[in-house]
Amino acid sequence: MSPTETEITADLIRVLLKEQHPDLAELPVTLGARGWDNQVWRLGDDLAVRLPWATRSADERLLKEHTWLPVLAPHLPLPVPVPQRLGAPSERFPRPWIVTTWVAGTPADRAPAARADDAARTLAAFLTALHRPAPAGAAAGRGRAGPLADRAEGFAGQLAKATELGLLDDPEAVRAVWEDALAAPPWDGPALWVHADLHPANVLTADGTFCGVIDFGDLCAGDPASDLAAAWVLLPDGATGAFHDACRPSPDAATLRRARGNAAANALGGLLIGDAGDRGLPGGKPSWGPPAREALRRLTATRQG
Repeated sequence: MSPTETEITADLIRVLLKEQHPDLAELPVTLGARGWDNQVWRLGDDLAVRLPWATRSADERLLKEHTWLPVLAPHLPLPVPVPQRLGAPSERFPRPWIVTTWVAGTPADRAPAARADDAARTLAAFLTALHRPAPAGAAAGRGRAGPLADRAEGFAGQLAKATELGLLDDPEAVRAVWEDALAAPPWDGPALWVHADLHPANVLTADGTFCGVIDFGDLCAGDPASDLAAAWVLLPDGATGAFHDACRPSPDAATLRRARGNAAANALGGLLIGDAGDRGLPGGKPSWGPPAREALRRLTATRQG
């Protein structure tokens, strides 16, 4: 973590707006959330201001969203935060920032999807629309959206730490899911647009199903298995089959094996952040623990998920 030295407040945001986007400066400003990379402040009823406040990579990610989300959003069946204005670095705030549309809903780590079939179809429709060949100039997938072998060292470290802390009922079962995924044939299709960070805090719910997707900072061109992994983390028990059936094209066996490995790795990370305060977060993010534990239970209960 590398926090910005500037304290972000409602007063600061009003000043920044007055200097660069004065037509928005009189709208009410209220804190929405302090995320991993950015703070999100609601601006009036329909807009939000996102400002990087922690990792230095947040600047690049915001600019990437500003470039690509206006292109992708019209083709997606769920609301996403569409950039409307770009804020330039200044003496008052030395980093870029953006004004986006506000996406209503409750993060799924606090309000999990409960309507299994509807949630499965909604998630499948969103990913079917997103997973199109990415154009030249799109960031290449790394980490979660790249070859699964790139995550092997990180997975081993997380598994060892979670085992040491007693967070896993059956570490060897989790390892078996990973090793099966690692042995699966790699993605050999075109590099597709992938969100690459579909954990429960980045998917919104309302009335028991999904109603929006936020934080496209990891958007890149890569292996769709990265996003298909979300089924085990986001959907209720028994819904992964309906999700896979609704995806177009239907994922092949190798892709599902890689998706399960990604899901196991993502769930381990969520478990450590939620239950162990990992990555320098005092107290962690407690709401991340339950969906991570549920995902690992589903993944290890059966190889078919």
